[in-house]
Amino acid sequence: MPTIYEWKGKNPKGRKVKGEMEAETNEQVKQNLKRRKITPVRVKKKPKDLFENIKFLQPKVKESDVIIFARQFSTMIDAGLPLLQCLDILQSQQENPTFKKNLKKIKESVESGETFADALKKFPKVFNELFINMVAAGESGGILDVILNRLSAYMEKMAKLKRQVKGAMTYPIITLSVAVIVVAIILVFVIPVFSEMFADFGATLPGPTLLVMKLSELAISNIGYIIGGIFAFSFIIKRFYATAKGRVLMDDMFLRLPVIGLLIRKVAVAKFTRTTSTMLSSGVSILEVLDIVAKTSGNKIIEFAIYDVKTGIAEGRSMADPLLESGVFPSMVCSMIAVGESTGALDNMMEKIADFYDDEVDQAVKNLTDMIEPFMLVFLGVVVGGLVISMYLPIFSMAGAIS
Repeated sequence: MPTIYEWKGKNPKGRKVKGEMEAETNEQVKQNLKRRKITPVRVKKKPKDLFENIKFLQPKVKESDVIIFARQFSTMIDAGLPLLQCLDILQSQQENPTFKKNLKKIKESVESGETFADALKKFPKVFNELFINMVAAGESGGILDVILNRLSAYMEKMAKLKRQVKGAMTYPIITLSVAVIVVAIILVFVIPVFSEMFADFGATLPGPTLLVMKLSELAISNIGYIIGGIFAFSFIIKRFYATAKGRVLMDDMFLRLPVIGLLIRKVAVAKFTRTTSTMLSSGVSILEVLDIVAKTSGNKIIEFAIYDVKTGIAEGRSMADPLLESGVFPSMVCSMIAVGESTGALDNMMEKIADFYDDEVDQAVKNLTDMIEPFMLVFLGVVVGGLVISMYLPIFSMAGAIS
């Protein structure tokens, strides 16, 4: 029965390399390494993972793992290596144990006679429909290396887009969370100390101080209800968003938000045009492209708009007209798509639009950050500063009376 061995060695350039390999014996591993022009230094059996059968303890396959896989696979295929050998090498060098098992099963499926695309379909959580359809187009057209190269470039750009949006959202969320924690600490722990001190003085307290002390008493006496209410509200919103009607209503609301809505639209246009360009240039039919793009749009309103475009094309209409009628996509984008359709260079036009909107997303993220920064500073200054000043007002009054 084959065993997994861990190996270390040196390549022809003298650099240290390591990996894993499935073989019958230790000697077989060494022979295979020598065939790959690697000088084995150490070969040993891989120790068993005690948690390998507990799924939730296994690491997830990250998007970066798939991007690197596609890039390396493309290079190997382009160099003339057979498909099975590429899978064997990539599996042996893969550090993520979950992805390693997936690649092993994919290799076994290909060895049994299945196409590479059919083998990938068994892992929908790792390889999405776009990836699988493009690989199928590459296999049928004999240009798998070109397709994988396009895929890795596309995924890298999409990953960059995600990082930009996440970066824009992270700053305000962290700032707001810190502000809430600071206010909670002041209300629950700091103000009661001042309240006891003022009670000993027996003097009449200013209105703002009394209000803050009352808020502190309410927060302390109802802290369980407040925390429970926050969790309940989050749960209700999450469940509502999981329903079909709730998803549509909230996605529509997101698109109507002043600055965030504009950012979502620009990201949607960049993603739509980039995906369409990549798949059309790879030989995937326009109806298949639109079906995949709609499913991966991430917003129900945009998804419905793309499905309307698909229906229009199936009825013999152009792509630009239904897009313009949806009201989701800017008129400039629709005009450029119309030009691309009329000249027969839709994929190139889509790529130009995607490049333009990548820059637009950069600017929208910057605008959002610039707008949020002063708002957060004012919020922190008014709320935290207001609480502190309210508690120091009696001290100022007493200092004035003494003088």
